[in-house]
Amino acid sequence: MSEELLLELKDIHVSYGSIAAIKGISFEVYRGEVVALLGTNGAGKTTTMRTISRLLKAKSGAIFFKGQDITHVPAHKIVAMGISHSPEGRRVFGTLTVEENLSLGSYTRKKIDPQRLAWVYELFPRLKERCRQLAGTMSGGEQQMLAIGRALMSKPEMLLLDEPSLGIAPILVKEIFRQIRQIADSGVTVLIVEQNARAALKLADRGYVLEVGNIIFSGTSEELLNSAKIQEAYLGKKKQSAESLESLK
Repeated sequence: MSEELLLELKDIHVSYGSIAAIKGISFEVYRGEVVALLGTNGAGKTTTMRTISRLLKAKSGAIFFKGQDITHVPAHKIVAMGISHSPEGRRVFGTLTVEENLSLGSYTRKKIDPQRLAWVYELFPRLKERCRQLAGTMSGGEQQMLAIGRALMSKPEMLLLDEPSLGIAPILVKEIFRQIRQIADSGVTVLIVEQNARAALKLADRGYVLEVGNIIFSGTSEELLNSAKIQEAYLGKKKQSAESLESLK
C-alpha cells in the first residue's frame, strides 16, 4: 500500500427527492488499500457507491480521483478514468453468454484484451468452464463471479464492490473473498460494501461505518474488529475478548 491518495470524498450530500440519504460524508482511499464500508440496510452504503460511479448525482460536495474532480463526470467516463463498479444484485445480462458479458466490460476500450480475459478466467476458473453458458442459467455465486470479472475487464485502478456475498452459498462466499484478495494483491484498489462485516474486515485494511447517511466510526480493521460498539452492532456479539486481525485470518 502506498501513501498516494486515490479517491477522496468531501462533504458529499445525496438526496432522493426530499429524503436525505447521504448527509455530508467525507473519506479517503489510498492506492493499494482494501477499504470496507459497513452499516445496516438503509445506512447509505450503496448510495455512496452509486454516487462515486456517477449513477447518482451528488446534491453537493466533491469527489476526487487521482486529484481530479470527477463529481460531474459522466458514468462512462468514470469507467474510462479507472473506476469500475460491480453493483449490488450482480446485474448480469441473463440472455448473453458468460464471455459476451465479459466482453461488455471492455466497452470503454477499442477491443478485448486477450491477456485480460485470460487473467479473469484464471481468477475465476468456473467462468472459463462456462464461457458459452447463458449467464441467466448460472447460480447466484457464479453470477457474482461474472459481475466482478466483467468489472475487471476495463482494467480498473479502483474496483467498487457492492455486496459481493449477498444471497450466495457460504462455500462460494469464501471462494469469492479469496479471489477479491487476489485482485487486491494484483494492485487493484478495492472499496467494498458488505453486510458480512466480519468477512469484510478480515479482508480490508481499514473501514468506515455508516449510519443513516453519516460516518459514525472509522479505523483500521483491527480497531473495528476489537471495538465493543462495532461488535455489538455489526458482528453479532455483545461480549467478546479482543482478537487480533491475524487470529481471524
